[in-house]
Amino acid sequence: MEHKTKNATHDCCSANEQYANKEQSSPDKFLLRTAAHATLHCLTGCVIGEVIGLAIGVSLDLHPYTSMGLSTLLAYISGFSLTIFPLMQSTGLKFNLAFQAVWVGEVISIGVMELIMNGVDYHMGGVRTGSITNVLFWEALAVAVPAGYIAAFPVNTWLIKRQLKKCH
Repeated sequence: MEHKTKNATHDCCSANEQYANKEQSSPDKFLLRTAAHATLHCLTGCVIGEVIGLAIGVSLDLHPYTSMGLSTLLAYISGFSLTIFPLMQSTGLKFNLAFQAVWVGEVISIGVMELIMNGVDYHMGGVRTGSITNVLFWEALAVAVPAGYIAAFPVNTWLIKRQLKKCH
């Protein structure tokens, strides 16, 4: 099997490049479109870990900080998994090289997203509801998810502009 370099692009980057070329859009528009896609991708991984971690924590009546720690750990695991394994598949990179290619951008992006999402959830009381059947649990998540996206979007824009994060 032929191995591609660490700089291999993913489908979304190729699609964005085609969009940029076809529409002759500005580099800023291309950057914002790429950052929007990367942030949405990151949010997907974060939400998976966030919901599972908070659901476990609330269901087991764990301390809110323990629940948020668990949700953050699971967000990192799911976020990295959604980035590393597709990268390995599309480029032929081994796990350690794929990890090296994405770790800085993912750590920062997921960290910002989780900080905001857990903060919103905590302050709204979702993590302290005692049950996932409590409407407040889901209301807090419904506010925390877009807040995480809004907070991480400029961070991802900055990371991509400085080539610390790739579209994935």
